[in-house]
Amino acid sequence: MLKRDFQVYLQMLRRMTPEQRLQKAFELSEFTKELFVQGLRKRFPNASPDEFQEILRGRLSKCHNRNY
Repeated sequence: MLKRDFQVYLQMLRRMTPEQRLQKAFELSEFTKELFVQGLRKRFPNASPDEFQEILRGRLSKCHNRNY
């Protein structure tokens, strides 16, 4: 079933204009960032806002692609 869902998703992407696909990429990127932040908040519920920002920056720095 997962393979079928993926096939349908690809068909939908192919019907989109390049602008729509780019917009979808931005939406998915923002959604992924929000999931990441929510996961960190669950993991560090007692962190102060400053502590949380420090944790977030540290985690994001580990994710950053340094190949360019």
